[in-house]
Amino acid sequence: MSTETPFAELIGQQQAIEWVTAAARDAYRGEQSTGAMTHAWLLTGPPGSGRSNLAYAFATALLSPGGVPDPAVAALVDARTHPDLAVLASERVTITIDEVRRLVTSAAYSPSVAAYRVLVIEDADRMTERTSNVLLKSLEEPPERTVWILCAPSEADLLPTIRSRVRVVRLRVPDPAEVAELLVRRDGVDPALALRAAQEAQSHIGMAHRLATDADARARRDETIRIAFGVRSVPQAVRSAQRLLDIAKEDSSALTEERDEGERAAALKSMGVQPGAAVPPQLRSMLKQLEDDQKRRATRGLRDSVDRILLDLLALHRDVLLHQLGAGLTPVNGAYGDDIERLATDTPPTATLAVLDAIADARRRLPANVPPLLVLEAVLVTAALERRR
Repeated sequence: MSTETPFAELIGQQQAIEWVTAAARDAYRGEQSTGAMTHAWLLTGPPGSGRSNLAYAFATALLSPGGVPDPAVAALVDARTHPDLAVLASERVTITIDEVRRLVTSAAYSPSVAAYRVLVIEDADRMTERTSNVLLKSLEEPPERTVWILCAPSEADLLPTIRSRVRVVRLRVPDPAEVAELLVRRDGVDPALALRAAQEAQSHIGMAHRLATDADARARRDETIRIAFGVRSVPQAVRSAQRLLDIAKEDSSALTEERDEGERAAALKSMGVQPGAAVPPQLRSMLKQLEDDQKRRATRGLRDSVDRILLDLLALHRDVLLHQLGAGLTPVNGAYGDDIERLATDTPPTATLAVLDAIADARRRLPANVPPLLVLEAVLVTAALERRR
């Protein structure tokens, strides 16, 4: 496959690519259609597997003549400016009912320049039941020449009524070596660093890129792992939980601050406000809306950063358990082999399993608005108590 196609950076997803490319071509066959195409799709896979990348590559094919990706169309889709593409990528913790209503309304429009109108919902799992029911009617009675593409971690994250009206394409977790090869080829990363980043990111392509190219991100992760090894008492666990929360805030801020500043500068420029000048009263409400959106994104970003820390702790204790059981599988955190061996020797497998259960509970509580600090404290206190037995 040519590296010029919009599918080029989808690593290890050849079967999924073949399905959607066949469907896009089939969409233009008219009476000769084989049934490969349908009006609603659900792309599932773990974070970092490329769900949204596949969605936009699929959209590019559907919006291109004959279902074959066209570079000009790809450029418009990449910029999210194609007139027949509508996208819902919410910055909120949950997708609101008004956001879905607006998208459903736009679904009724006829295509303007392409043969189809394509509507993409990233993170469709963030819809509540009430919000999902707004989408359901459009899936039940789809407008002609309209295609829905939903993205979610798994089918179980959506209502059964939604699942029954979509065709599912499942993405697999890429092999770390495949992700490392992409980092070397695309970003010029040293092969050894690329492989370590891919392993520690657990094949999450975006996170692997950050670890491979951002020394501060690597340092924050290293401190997280060192904290996890060092917890031995309840007071220490409480102090360490606060430090982990601080690390999550630093990580989240590193991702959002530059973007926030750019958005504010662009908004002021569009309003005709010169740098350093006061914002006229009649324009302040528009700026306030932007600031509110950025605050919501920061809330979501912090929770995502805490969840990434929990995933790192989960991988670490998984490595410890594998060592305790003599499983002989490749560890995620191979660079910490001596520390893993020491912890595996000092604690029984039952203690490691108890910590793994606590981390799983923490990840379930986090989306339920349990304060992140309490979530982290629960995990580290459990680790401290189990290690003292």
